[in-house]
Formats: sequence, structure tokens, C-alpha cells
Amino acid sequence: MIDKDVIVACDFPSAEETYKFLDLFTDTKPYVKIGMELYYAEGPKVVSEIKARGHKIFLDLKLHDIPNTVAHAASQLAKLGVDMTNVHCAGGAKMMAAAKATLEGSSTKLIAVTQLTSTSEEVMHEELLLDNSKTIKEVVINYAQNAKDAGLDGVVCSPLEAGEIKKSIGDEFLTITPGIRFADDAKGDQVRVTTPADAKASSDFIVVGRSITAASDPVAAYNRCVQDFLGE
Repeated sequence: MIDKDVIVACDFPSAEETYKFLDLFTDTKPYVKIGMELYYAEGPKVVSEIKARGHKIFLDLKLHDIPNTVAHAASQLAKLGVDMTNVHCAGGAKMMAAAKATLEGSSTKLIAVTQLTSTSEEVMHEELLLDNSKTIKEVVINYAQNAKDAGLDGVVCSPLEAGEIKKSIGDEFLTITPGIRFADDAKGDQVRVTTPADAKASSDFIVVGRSITAASDPVAAYNRCVQDFLGE
């Protein structure tokens, strides 16, 4: 059985700001996402420190390169003890399988990004030149199937596609969904979004950033998110 959770996107520019934010949580240790901004600013030491504080970590670097390069990079990330990390589906099945192979024996789950939640169907067709006969949902499901066939544990997708992925690929295949906003929040640069309550039916993990980190009371916002997503 999958232990669903809320992952807080710690998209801060420095370790100092990140630790200050995490220090607000005295009664719980939220699952956190470390993305490119923080990792590139602070390097592996910020991962080690947050792990030492007792948090689970999703290291979100979206590896995308030739199979050999991605495989070696993934093996280095696993050494940091992260709970989950990711590659990009667009790199192809061989790249994804190579990365997964290097993680055998590791507890790190490997997932793959399908399409960014900032990508609209118009962008997918007119800029990325993906098949005009296919909807964004069809493309995402195909990417997810490729990830499953390559042995990965799940995918990052918008909550709008998570349900179809579960139907097509199976309940044990993880769906990690960013693009989560409270109903009274602005969408920002996201296009395909939904609320924590609406995501609970088909998402295993929701990734929530500004709705928590920019809230006047981040702990209350986090607790609201947990209740909406995990509550009965």
C-alpha cells in the first residue's frame, strides 16, 4: 500500500532561508522537495543537512542527457540518501532504464517527468511540435507507459492526468503531482492545476510550493493541505 503524502517544494535561494522555513515546523517533519535553485546554490551539503533533520527528500533535478551520463549522475544522487529523484521521460526508455539500473539495491525511488504543468496543449503542439493528433493527456500517458516499461517507480504529471495513468498502468505506479493550489490562490506560472482535495482521488504525492511557503502562516497552510489531501 502506498503511503500518500504532501511534499513541500522548498524553492528557496539559500540554505539559510530553507532552514528558517523548516524551523517553523516543530511538531512534524514535512516531506520536502529540493529543486534546481537550492541544489545548484548549495550543493549536496544542503541535502545532507535536511536529511539529518529527519525529513524525507525528493531531489528534483530532472536528469536528461545520454544514458551513460544520466546513469552515473543518478548513482551519485542515490549516495546522498534521497528518498526519490527523477529523470525526464523525453530522454527515452534507454536513458530511463540505465538510470534505474544504477539504483538497484538503493532505497531511492526513481520517477520521470512527463510534461511540465506549465506546458499547455498549444505549446506542446506549436513549440514542441509533438503529434497534433494527440492530446496532452494522451502524450503524458504514453510517456508514463514508457517509464513503467523502463522499470521506473512512477511519474511526475499534472493532477489532471493522474487518474488516467492509474487506470492505464496500475494503482501501484506512483503519481507525483505538482500544480497544486488552494482554490483561493493564484495559479502563477502553472497552467494545468487543481486543489489538494481534488487531487486526492488519483495522486499519491502532491507537491505544493507557494501555497505553503508564501503563506502568512506556512504551518497552518501545510496542515490545511494535509487535511484536504489526506483527510477523510
